[in-house]
Amino acid sequence: MSKFISALIVFFILFSPYFTHAQQLQKLNFETDKNEQLIQVTDSNGNTIYLKEATSIFSYEVCFPGQLDQKHLYFADNQTDDSPVAAQIDFLDYEYGVIGTITFQNTSKDTLWLTNVLPFGPNEKSVFITGKGDHGLSRTYLFRPGYEPVNVIIPDNAWELGYNERVLEDGRKICALSRRDRESIEKGSRRRFETVLFPNGSVDYSFYADLYEGDWQEGLRLMFQDRMLYDVEPGTFNNTLFERNDLAWIRHSYLNQAMMAWDHNFYDSEAEKYTLPDFIEMNNTILGGAEIFGLWPTWPTLGLDQRNQWDLFRTMPGGIEKLKSLATLTHQNNSHFFIAFNPWDTSTRNEDPYEGMSQMVKEIDADGVVLDCSGASSEQLRNAADKGKKGVVMYSEGMAVPKDMQGIVSGRVHNALYYCPMLNLNKLIKPDFAIFRVVEVGKERIKREYNLSLFNGYGTENNLYSPGRPYWLEEQWEYLARILMIQRENAFNFTEFDYTPLVSTLADNVYVNKWPHNDKTIYTIYNLRPEGVFEPLFEVNQEDDFHFVDLWNHQEAVLTEVEGKNYIKADLDAFSKKWLGTNNEGTVGVVARFKKQLETSFNLPADELRFSAGSGKFIRIWAGIPSYQGTFKEYSTQQQTIRLLNEFGRSEGKFVIQLFDNDDQLIDENVIEFPAASARMISAVQPTEKTGSIPQGMVKIPAGNFIVKEKLGDSFIPYPEKLHHDSFQVNAFLMDIYPVTNVQFKTFLDETNYKPADTENFLKHWKNGNIKEGDENKPVIYISYEDAQAYTRWAGKRLPTETEWQYAAQAADPDREWPWGQDTAIQKESVFVTNTLTVENLQGLDSIFCNPGNGKYEAVGQYPKGVNPWGLQDLVGSVWQLTNDVYDNGSYTFIMLKGGSYFKAKDSWWYVQGGPQLLTYRQKLLRVSQGFERNATVGFRCVKDIIQ
Repeated sequence: MSKFISALIVFFILFSPYFTHAQQLQKLNFETDKNEQLIQVTDSNGNTIYLKEATSIFSYEVCFPGQLDQKHLYFADNQTDDSPVAAQIDFLDYEYGVIGTITFQNTSKDTLWLTNVLPFGPNEKSVFITGKGDHGLSRTYLFRPGYEPVNVIIPDNAWELGYNERVLEDGRKICALSRRDRESIEKGSRRRFETVLFPNGSVDYSFYADLYEGDWQEGLRLMFQDRMLYDVEPGTFNNTLFERNDLAWIRHSYLNQAMMAWDHNFYDSEAEKYTLPDFIEMNNTILGGAEIFGLWPTWPTLGLDQRNQWDLFRTMPGGIEKLKSLATLTHQNNSHFFIAFNPWDTSTRNEDPYEGMSQMVKEIDADGVVLDCSGASSEQLRNAADKGKKGVVMYSEGMAVPKDMQGIVSGRVHNALYYCPMLNLNKLIKPDFAIFRVVEVGKERIKREYNLSLFNGYGTENNLYSPGRPYWLEEQWEYLARILMIQRENAFNFTEFDYTPLVSTLADNVYVNKWPHNDKTIYTIYNLRPEGVFEPLFEVNQEDDFHFVDLWNHQEAVLTEVEGKNYIKADLDAFSKKWLGTNNEGTVGVVARFKKQLETSFNLPADELRFSAGSGKFIRIWAGIPSYQGTFKEYSTQQQTIRLLNEFGRSEGKFVIQLFDNDDQLIDENVIEFPAASARMISAVQPTEKTGSIPQGMVKIPAGNFIVKEKLGDSFIPYPEKLHHDSFQVNAFLMDIYPVTNVQFKTFLDETNYKPADTENFLKHWKNGNIKEGDENKPVIYISYEDAQAYTRWAGKRLPTETEWQYAAQAADPDREWPWGQDTAIQKESVFVTNTLTVENLQGLDSIFCNPGNGKYEAVGQYPKGVNPWGLQDLVGSVWQLTNDVYDNGSYTFIMLKGGSYFKAKDSWWYVQGGPQLLTYRQKLLRVSQGFERNATVGFRCVKDIIQ
């Protein structure tokens, strides 16, 4: 035991620095007693640590009214007697780090504007937040070393805040926050970003500081998320509403379609009917539905007569019962129905507004209430809603500030601010607070607004209150749909408290947010470079059990190494420069880091996709890019194989395989891609009844391993890839020694009375349905694929696959070029023909191995020297022989032929290469109709399955 204790003591001595890093800030130590130049800090463990660089405790700017472009910067440690403002800081005891009060007093005889109070002062090595420019509503920027400043959204009661950080000698950092005390202003007035100080006027700012470790975002997380900007005393936030299951649905909602009662998409006054059902259907088709449909029947008509806001609901066409039926319709479509509440309605017919709201919620069966002119709810409102129905969401007009988030679970990024700042830091404060960006769809193209909703991980309120439904609205809907699908399928990531804004990138003006959840991490990307991006962008950790997928383009993300580290190579679209500075600028991307859970493999020519997953609820396969108007099918996670053409028709090029969990969240994705016009097999082998004997006219083809080699005909229309690229096992089977003859086919006709649906060219070489004399033992020709299949079914056989035909013909020797051997040439009377089968000077002469392409339609068995080692004859130079393999390349369907034929066209190399062909040679028979493909040179032979 003593050894164990000794070891513990040594351990704590060696590793005490790592444990002290978790300590809070206890005291700031200054160079003088004037609290101006900060040089070191003391943590709560009693350790004193120097700053890497001494710093002023704060800075501020002063200007004269109306002269924002002439600000004068002052630091706490360099104030002089002629400074127009006197500033000092006093500290108080505090449980959570250090707290102080900065008092500013106008010591001049002029009215001054005080602005941009910033802890530690601006520093190009630090990350800080302060004001920039002179915008009336949006002047808050985040500054990062090496990047352009980023305009950010912060709570409505914290416009003037300042945030900063500094590095300590032990690697830890100190971060600090300054906020104006609005009630402290004396002899002055408050503006959004400035405090107006008359002579001798004063104002106080609160100063907060504490220690943190890690990247700069952790300091921001400490002040914004953990301390909630000190809007709520640390540790006292009332999270009750967020723990209510009946209110949780709103946090994973992403589309609110907010309409006024007179909107044609809600009610058609000419037709005197509600059109909301049609609008819901459109949303379902294009946008995957909407989580919320909102009704606003009050302002700006409220006050025209004595009816109050609830009377206007009651006097809608069909009354409350009709509105209830519309709410029911939204519920049937997995949506919710919101109504509006105007608390300022006090001069119309007297009715308790809260009781009226409660009754309206109950009678309509509403799911939410839009709070007009209010960024917060109240206990009275909450109780009124709960009295009407449980699970009703209060939806603020503006964004709730941190202290008000205790009483409301959702709010809006108001559209009063045109060209909304890019990064919304309210999301960092409380990620499970449901935020919706308000956009007015009828005024202008607004892809930027939708992009930023995705980038910031929250929803969109399509504010349809403003009139205008322009021609390009459908384009906007389809673009939004692409965003909504990603948000919904990764919703749990967007409410995680580990969210990290603005991860480091190799390029400026391209921004990345990181959203981890369990085994999945989502990276949302916003691009402001008009030329687009296709280059390494942000660093990631690569592990064998994980992979990265570009969810915007649905392709495996490209990883590239930069200075020994792995970076995602971003693939972001370009956009026209004319959109810069408008609400249509920018493009987005989304990359997911998935744990590898899907197992997929694809055999292109066989058109076989094999897939399974060891976990998850179901697998969804898309033909092309996933979209709400796309084509998909769902499957179990068990191992299975499908033919894509059978399942999805002629869709080609890309298939996306996705794995979902029990919450319908995407947990893995694989993508298969192949070139357009790739030929894929559409035929299937129908096994025959297996036999243990060898019927007359057939030989046994033994089982064995085989490597397929190939030689192609004219490749203007590309040939299918080989079914097998490596050695594979072939089972034993039986094969006809000769092609099927006319007399054999006649027996089939006599016994079955077979007649094809398309009789064009059927047995054209016969006369009046009878075989010409002398043709009985010649191969049957002028038959279609369907004719041949009918014969094989009657005979209890089937057509060979291309692989089976070539394996049998080559007698399992992949280097055998001709049935009779590898290098043997066709020779007769000193006339020599090489393997290329040039038949000049050979026409009219008999070959000892096969018909050399002399145009003579001959009986089978005429060339016994051309037999192969397994006893098969007339493999080449007789007739082209149908195989079972039919392919479709998206444009054309064709059947694979083997063996060449007795006919060879002369005088142009553009012709199909007739005559005998190498056993590896592949030729297409292009399909139009049965009549079209029946010809004088195509026949077939059969195979049969045997007991192994």
